[in-house]
Amino acid sequence: MVIRDNERYMKLFTAIKQRFSCRHFLLKPVEEKKLMLVLKAATFAPSAGNTQDWRFCVIRDKKLKQQLAEASRGQDFISQAPVVVVVCSDIEEISNHYGRRGECVYAYQNVATATENLLLAATGLGLAGCWVGAFDEENVAQILGLLPALRPLVLVPLGYPAEKPKPKLRKSLQEVVVFEK
Repeated sequence: MVIRDNERYMKLFTAIKQRFSCRHFLLKPVEEKKLMLVLKAATFAPSAGNTQDWRFCVIRDKKLKQQLAEASRGQDFISQAPVVVVVCSDIEEISNHYGRRGECVYAYQNVATATENLLLAATGLGLAGCWVGAFDEENVAQILGLLPALRPLVLVPLGYPAEKPKPKLRKSLQEVVVFEK
């Protein structure tokens, strides 16, 4: 299907198709303006009841990035990125609105939508990142000195890619979509 009359859609679709999990970064700092645009895009994500319970910790310190890599099963590429964004949920805030379901479901959903917005915006700006979910949550919270209400759910190492993505193999729509009969 080709949509020729909607330039914005095409730009968005291009970013969606180009986004990849980058694990090799150039030794080039991320400009403050680009970082702020990426973070701003994350805040436009939907959230349950518009709670906007996500919080973003921006890490540039080499020692902290190394500790985050160690807390992430030794995923060393985390420490090599110029910036690591730790996406957290304010568990108290989401729980106050939705109780246990807020803490166990909506917190994850809200952080997921914000993280995807962040990654797509980064792609659109020539940056790349990687969604990292394999880490010791308590250790990351301790490393960063997070308040007890903040629960780290995703790490996003972010920077200029030093690698070219391989074409993504995707299942066909017929394999993943079911229409009601």
